[in-house]
Amino acid sequence: MTKKRAALIGAASGLLNGLFGSGGGIIAVPMLEKSGEEPKKAHAESLAVILPLSVASAAVYLFRNGDILSGRDLWIIPAGLAGAALGSVFMKKLPVAILKKIFGVLLIISGARILFL
Repeated sequence: MTKKRAALIGAASGLLNGLFGSGGGIIAVPMLEKSGEEPKKAHAESLAVILPLSVASAAVYLFRNGDILSGRDLWIIPAGLAGAALGSVFMKKLPVAILKKIFGVLLIISGARILFL
């Protein structure tokens, strides 16, 4: 992958992440796959890239808008970390075709939810 293509993936992922809160993976995974990355590796790379993008987005929001954490975050964060670990285990075990279908269904559900709710 060229540096220019990698920078484009990063910029697009960062933009979506900043706009929608960790939405960068929606663009990063397909773009990484189109760049020749194996699907499971594209998902893993996307996860690794989203962490610093999420931290940067949260920091900008914090400095511009003040407090971003609430009491419920003390429950959301650890449960989310546990879910992420479990999802990583499942990702290694599931066939790529199943992962793609799950990802596609989640995109469709997310899109429908945004359009109609």
